[in-house]
Amino acid sequence: MDSKKWPVYVAAVSVLLGVLLVAQFRTQEYIGTSVVPTRRLEDLTDMLRKAEAQREALEKEVGVLRRQLVKAWEGEHAVETVRQELARVQAVAGLVPMTGPGVVLVLNDSRKQAQPGESADLFLVHDEDILKVVNELFAAGAEAVSVNGQRMIATSEIRCAGPTISVNNTRIGAPYQIVAIGDPQTLDSALHMRDGIIDTLKAWGIQVRITQVPSVTVPAYKGSLYFKYAKPVTSGSETQ
Repeated sequence: MDSKKWPVYVAAVSVLLGVLLVAQFRTQEYIGTSVVPTRRLEDLTDMLRKAEAQREALEKEVGVLRRQLVKAWEGEHAVETVRQELARVQAVAGLVPMTGPGVVLVLNDSRKQAQPGESADLFLVHDEDILKVVNELFAAGAEAVSVNGQRMIATSEIRCAGPTISVNNTRIGAPYQIVAIGDPQTLDSALHMRDGIIDTLKAWGIQVRITQVPSVTVPAYKGSLYFKYAKPVTSGSETQ
């Protein structure tokens, strides 16, 4: 080989080698830069998949909680409805104290002396007198009535018990205070009806005092509510 051409060959080989090295470096750089995004994309895809799974799980949990909340609200609403109905039934049955406008009626025995041949019983307040007054009040729209603190209900009795009167199996004596809740004017007018019970009582000298009041309290029934023979009728068990 010509010694003069040797440097040329060396230079050519060096250039070629340099070109090859640069090409290889760029190829590796390209491969390296392309691998990193691919891995990052896989990581992001996995994170997205996990996030979607968590979102779906949370949506299901929210749905369950919403259904539970609706059931709880419906349950509370049902309980409140039952509570209100129970309170209404207790009020109608006379099992709770009641308050409102009405009248207070006081009856006392007559101060007149029986004349010869007259019975002294004619000048006393009797059980039937109180019963007529109570019936008149209920007929006039009274919503709650008591006699000397005894609440009148469907099973209440007013009867003679010797020298006293029995109401709800409790002996009471004069003076007799009858308290009624309702429209005061209507109740008062019913009691003062011409030739009614009050006129009859006054004719025998029975002391009568009626007062309209803006607010009065009628106590709850305190007697027994035990039923030995009567039972509620269930569907399909009605008897002729």
